[in-house]
Amino acid sequence: MNYKEKVVWVTGASSGIGKQLCIELDRLGARLIMSSRSMESLEKVRQVLTRPDDHAVLAFDLCDTEISDQIAARAWDLNEKIDVLINNGGISQRGLACETSLEVDKKIMQVDYFGTIALTKSLMPRLVQRGQGRVVNISSIAGKLGVSMRSAYCGAKHALIGFMDCLRAEVAEYGVDIVNVCPGFVRTNLSYNALKGDMTEYAKLDSEIENGMPVERFVSTLLKKLEGNKKEIIIANGLPKFGYQIRRLFPNVYHWMVPKIYKRKD
Repeated sequence: MNYKEKVVWVTGASSGIGKQLCIELDRLGARLIMSSRSMESLEKVRQVLTRPDDHAVLAFDLCDTEISDQIAARAWDLNEKIDVLINNGGISQRGLACETSLEVDKKIMQVDYFGTIALTKSLMPRLVQRGQGRVVNISSIAGKLGVSMRSAYCGAKHALIGFMDCLRAEVAEYGVDIVNVCPGFVRTNLSYNALKGDMTEYAKLDSEIENGMPVERFVSTLLKKLEGNKKEIIIANGLPKFGYQIRRLFPNVYHWMVPKIYKRKD
C-alpha cells in the first residue's frame, strides 16, 4: 500500500506498537490522526515525527463508548476522509483466572473489545459510503490460544477476532477491508500497564515481553505484510509461533501440552 497522503488513524498511539507505527507511517508520507487517553503523551510523539504539522492528535478514552460517534465524526472531519483505521489501543492482564476479580475482566473487555468495536462501528458508515477503506486490528496470538495468567486478555482478543471476522464478510462488497493482526511477544511496555487480579497495575517487565520481538522489527514486518491481501496476519517467533501451529493443526496435543509448560514455568 502506498501511504503517501493517506489518512491513517492510530489508536494507542502514545507508546509501544502504536508509537512505532506512527514513526514509520510518518516516514512513508501518511497523514496521521493519533489517539490515546493522554494529549500530552500524543503531543510528545507528534513532535518527534519528521512532519509534525501534517498530523493531528485526538485524545479520548476507549472505555467511553458513549462518545464513539462524536469521536469518529471529529476524526473524519479533520481531513474529510480516513483511509485506514488501526485499532491498536488496549490493556493486558497478569493473574490467575480464579484470583482475578470480575471488575478486571469487565475493564479489559471494555477497552480491548467494546471500545474497539464501538469506534469501528461509528466509523464504518463513512467508509461504506465512500466505497473504500481498511480497518487493521492489532489483536494478539493470545486471541488464538489460551495463555495462562491472561484469561481476561485472551477472552477480549478472542472476541475481537470473532467480531471482525463477521464484519469482514458483511462489508467486503462495499470495498472495505478488515485485517486481523496477531503478534506474539513484542518488546513494549504492555506488561507495565497490565492489570493484576485486584485492579492494580502489574508495573514490571515480564520475561516474555523482555525477550520479545523488538517493536521496530514487528512494525516493519507488519507494514510489509499489509502490502498483500491477507485478512489475518500472524507475526510471532519462538514458543508463541510453535504454540499457534500446534493449536491449529493438533488442538488436543496443544491442550495436553499447555498445563505441563505452565507447571514447568512455575
